[in-house]
Amino acid sequence: MIDWLLAPIDSARGHHLTELVAWHARVMVLAWCLLFPIGVLIARFFKIMPKQNWPEQLDNKTWWRGHLVLQYAGGAALLAGVVLIIATPSEGAARGLHALIGWSITSIAITQFLGGWLRGSKGGPTAPASDGSFDGDHYSMTPRRRIFERIHKSVGYIGLIGAVGAVLSGLWLSNAPRWMWLTLIMWWTALIAAALFFQRRGRAIDTYQAIWGPDSNLPGNKIPPIGWGIRRPRASTQLKSKQPDQPK
Repeated sequence: MIDWLLAPIDSARGHHLTELVAWHARVMVLAWCLLFPIGVLIARFFKIMPKQNWPEQLDNKTWWRGHLVLQYAGGAALLAGVVLIIATPSEGAARGLHALIGWSITSIAITQFLGGWLRGSKGGPTAPASDGSFDGDHYSMTPRRRIFERIHKSVGYIGLIGAVGAVLSGLWLSNAPRWMWLTLIMWWTALIAAALFFQRRGRAIDTYQAIWGPDSNLPGNKIPPIGWGIRRPRASTQLKSKQPDQPK
């Protein structure tokens, strides 16, 4: 059994990689199979923490900090992987289908970071504008914020789907041993199972309500939530009496 697991997936080819290409594969798997997807799971399903007394307790930043750390760590690993493969342009991993998918999802990652940096201001009671009002791209759900959310969410999921193709094509190109295939397939299966579990539990909660609550008078609650499968939970008490009056 051990010999079978250690053998390459294609017995007609060998499994020989230079050190640089091997490290390229390791850091790319770290970025696209571990850091980025876990960061997405946290952002989608943990905007309201399990023991958080929502809507009495609003704007729990645990999800935001976790998402930010994991995505930046994934970006650093991605950058290292790009540098490593550029340093070995004659390798097969730099050509063909794997390269096409790899550069495509790298472009997606760059788009995601740029979008995050250009998403606009927050606004609201905890981050008022310079004039003291609550105006902000997120609080007011300006067109800039709505465009950002639509692109950021949809393109992010496309990137994760593309990452599966990049990893599988890389495994085939390098003729990776069977244990690598099995490990990554089981890991992705676990991630999908976790996502389905949390989705069924109704944990894909609207970011706007997680931050500012369910008051129907808030500007962001007057428009439909952005993204598929996003839930707006009903609170037993509205926040009209708890939200500070907007400065005139």
